[in-house]
This record gives sequence, structure tokens and C-alpha cells, in this order.
Amino acid sequence: MLPFPQVRTEPQVGFERPELMRILDLYGRMVAAGEWRDYAMSFGKDAASFAAFRRTAERPTARIEKRPALRAKQGMWTLYGEAGQVLKRGHELAGVLSVLERKLLKIVED
Repeated sequence: MLPFPQVRTEPQVGFERPELMRILDLYGRMVAAGEWRDYAMSFGKDAASFAAFRRTAERPTARIEKRPALRAKQGMWTLYGEAGQVLKRGHELAGVLSVLERKLLKIVED
């Protein structure tokens, strides 16, 4: 009888349920406003990211990244814009998402 091979998986960074619910809530509101149409999530050993797209074939309009290694420095949450520029960094997800939520308020006012 052959033993099963030992499968070693590397640790992976992911979103906790409340974090993902907060992100998907914002995504739903942006879809309702006609700003976003698609999203993608990526999970690696160093970071997890959520990217929102206006059109599937384009670059992401916004990307939210969680890097736990930066928790003690500038904060583990980062919001990137369409050109890859850092829009906001922080220790709390709500503070980082506030940039996008303000944009959503402007869309509703127009």
C-alpha cells in the first residue's frame, strides 16, 4: 500500500467575512450607479486584492489590497487608482473605502 504524498500548501492571505461584506456592499452600490460592471479577486501568500472594472477588458478602475505584513507600518489596506497610483493607505478598511464612497455620493448628486 502506497501512502498519500504530503501536500504542503503555503499560507494564503484572504479577506475575513466582515471585510468582504463591506467591499461587496460598496461594489453593489457602484454597480447600481453604473460605475462598475465586473470584479476579480486575487489571493497570494503576501497579499489579497479586490479589483473592480468598468469593462471586463480594461484595467481595474479601483483595486483594494490587503497586506498584513504592513500592519505595523503604514497600514495593511491600500486603495489603488486606475493608473496604479496609491489613492489611500490606512489601518482601517472603512477609512480606505471612504475615498470611493465619496465618489459614489458625487455620482448620486449629479
